[in-house]
Amino acid sequence: MTLEKLSGFRTPDPLKEQYSTPATVAAELLHFAFMRGDLTDTVYDLGCGGGILAIGAKLLGAEKVIGFDDDSDALEIARANAERLGVNVEFVCSGINDVSGKAHTVVMNPPFGAQVKGSDRPFLRKALELSGVVYSIHNAGSLEFIKKFISPAVITDYQTIDFPIKRTFRFHTKEVQVIKVEIYRIEKR
Repeated sequence: MTLEKLSGFRTPDPLKEQYSTPATVAAELLHFAFMRGDLTDTVYDLGCGGGILAIGAKLLGAEKVIGFDDDSDALEIARANAERLGVNVEFVCSGINDVSGKAHTVVMNPPFGAQVKGSDRPFLRKALELSGVVYSIHNAGSLEFIKKFISPAVITDYQTIDFPIKRTFRFHTKEVQVIKVEIYRIEKR
């Protein structure tokens, strides 16, 4: 319920697939990570948008949380969201290929590649470069592709959930379209 109070994108870019992560989906991913003890140390949120995953990780006890995005307007919203909930989260304006450092866990809702094929791949590569544990949201049915793409890293667990997408862009024909997504827990071996 707390995450439902957060604001999303003001002017989302369809080519970047800037859909705000619904609070229910963010809560599911964060609970998934929390129950496995993966939100205790440093957490990075790649492509953080309005900061819902980063802020939720901090609320669940992560020691240090940094959200990265290349959209300065989205980061302004993320900072306001963190301030609204009284959490200390750092937000950095950076393209995905320029993110550096090390985190215990990466959480992310990367572009699915529906508008620009392969746009999820730089996020997966970078997440595995930065961390040994990654939680990532992808279209349902992506399991075999993701397994091959991340190898030698492995998917240690996953779950399928509903992802409601509110009408955001002109090409959307419904007020809400519910799609199935999979949340993967990926681990470097």
